[in-house]
Amino acid sequence: MGKKIIVIDDSQTIRDQVGTTLRQAGFEILEAVDGMDGADVVERTPDAALVICDVNMPKRNGLELLEYLRKDDRFKALPVVMLTTEGQPQLIERARKNGAKGWLVKPFKADLLLAAVRKLTA
Repeated sequence: MGKKIIVIDDSQTIRDQVGTTLRQAGFEILEAVDGMDGADVVERTPDAALVICDVNMPKRNGLELLEYLRKDDRFKALPVVMLTTEGQPQLIERARKNGAKGWLVKPFKADLLLAAVRKLTA
């Protein structure tokens, strides 16, 4: 199996689209349905290479999850890419200040997603 990528999104359709794109490129995909579930999956997957995370989700949104992960020394270096419909500059800046490595807007282009994932997991 390839490197492990955790995809966190409350949309099954998005998880399926991202998962299909990355599995075809040889990555192993783990999924989570919201920010709380995502934190659990990250904590159970210490060898994850990357997290792809939505912003707007129930229970804990993606920015809150990012901030939560950055407070834990185990996950400070874990690359996180936000994949969202949001494009507000203040949200992008908040993500950047908390160490997000990228911000992709839905609907995403598979080639751009794959290029970002390959670059961040190289």
